[in-house]
Amino acid sequence: MELTEDIEIIIQLLSALAIGLLIGIERGWSGRQEEEGVRVAGLRTFSLIGLLGGVCALVAEALGVWFLAVSFLAVAIMIVAGHILEARESGDLGTTTAFSMMLTFALAAWAAIGYYQIALGASVVAVALLGMKPVLHTWLRNIETDEIYAGIKLLIISVILLPLLPNRGFGPWEAINPYWIWLMVVLICGISFVGYFAIKYVGNRLGTLVTSITGGLASSTAVTLSLSHFARQYSVKKLFMGGVMIASSIMFIRVLVEVAVVNPALLELLWLPVTVMFFCVLGGGFWLWQTGSHKDVEPELKLDNPFKITMALKFGFLLAVIMFLAAAMLDWFGESGIYALSIISGLMDVDAITLSLSRLAIDELSHNIAVMGIVLASAVNTIIKGFIFAFFVGLKESLPLIILLIAGVIPGLVAALIFVV
Repeated sequence: MELTEDIEIIIQLLSALAIGLLIGIERGWSGRQEEEGVRVAGLRTFSLIGLLGGVCALVAEALGVWFLAVSFLAVAIMIVAGHILEARESGDLGTTTAFSMMLTFALAAWAAIGYYQIALGASVVAVALLGMKPVLHTWLRNIETDEIYAGIKLLIISVILLPLLPNRGFGPWEAINPYWIWLMVVLICGISFVGYFAIKYVGNRLGTLVTSITGGLASSTAVTLSLSHFARQYSVKKLFMGGVMIASSIMFIRVLVEVAVVNPALLELLWLPVTVMFFCVLGGGFWLWQTGSHKDVEPELKLDNPFKITMALKFGFLLAVIMFLAAAMLDWFGESGIYALSIISGLMDVDAITLSLSRLAIDELSHNIAVMGIVLASAVNTIIKGFIFAFFVGLKESLPLIILLIAGVIPGLVAALIFVV
């Protein structure tokens, strides 16, 4: 027993030391150009702070938690004093290293208490944040005022407004649940928000292929509209057709994410037909992109502001209407009503019908009908992208895109008919 306890103590102290080493390596590397003795702390100092935090935490188990608190206070005072002296000497007012030292002590103490796995994980996150300074600063410089406001609005509708809404059904069939509707608005806005910043900071620098992938996270319809306008200006149409198909394939990933959030039980039936359509549409898009690639033709995709109150309200209203109609069609016409609604909804938007059917399938709708409805909406929404492209570019020139989109969704529909219906 004593041997086991000794081994545990050794592991805890080694974890505390490892935390100091991890953070110390990053801090030492970032200040490697400074002369020895000029820096307040380097690799050795951080390692000693980590070991000190571990020792103090173990001693505190015998003397009481006050000892750990006093030890941290003493270390913090020394860190602050060192920072003040360095600031006077060099004029550098940055506090990153000082806070890193305090964090090292705290994480090391946490590891010594017994939570060394979590503490080590937190230290890795800290090292990543410290090492990403140039990237983070570049992001901050590139963020625009509208994007800051968009993020604030997203926080307001999710953190402040959402908890205030009643979480129960209203109206006929109790189909309208304000809390759930707004929760889904937050979900879709969040996905679009991620896609917007992905296309801004990654997509346009890596060409049409990655632009289409990242843009599809935000809105495959927006990508289709943007690329169709570019296609009118260039003779190389296949490149843009491929981009449309690739962006459309990402829509299937959105569908799986939305279903996984609302009703994960549907994934057992849904994953196969949706995955088949994803790979078929993606494969066709990649083939078009590869055969039509031209190094001189790399359009820059422009997406709108990542969050607008009016767009959120419109989507919330659309979702409420779809939810009401889904409940009504199920009550009035049964399965055929759901399928008809799915096809009609797919002409406009796939997110609303996906979320609505996933919600209904929790209590009122069979999983098979819900999955088939989602598959139908996804297939229709995919095919309609080809006709949107054709509207701007021309039907004759867009035929390869339309044919490949139809061919891409047929295997998924067949899979759904065999394994779902």
